[in-house]
Amino acid sequence: MPTKPEAIKAFQKADVLFGPAKAANAGGVAVSGLEMSQNRQGLSWTHEEVQEKLKEIMKDVFDACAEAAEEIGDKTNYSAGANISGFKKVAQ
Repeated sequence: MPTKPEAIKAFQKADVLFGPAKAANAGGVAVSGLEMSQNRQGLSWTHEEVQEKLKEIMKDVFDACAEAAEEIGDKTNYSAGANISGFKKVAQ
C-alpha cells in the first residue's frame, strides 16, 4: 500500500511487517501477464489454475523481497528488499 517513508519507519520500529506497494501490485501485473499468455496460446485456465499460478508468482515475489532484505542485514525491511530485488531483476 502507498505509505510515506516516515510511516514505514514507524511500522519497522514497532515490528509491524509492511508489504510495499510495488510488491503488492505485482499480483495485478502477474494476472495480466497470465491472461496475455493464456490468450496467446489459445488456452482457457480454470479459476483454480489461475489462483495456483498467481500463488506461486506471489510466493516468488515475497521470497525475493525477503532474501534481498536479509542480504542487507535488515530481514524485515521488505521495502528495501522489494527495491533491491526489482533492480536485480531488471539488471538480469
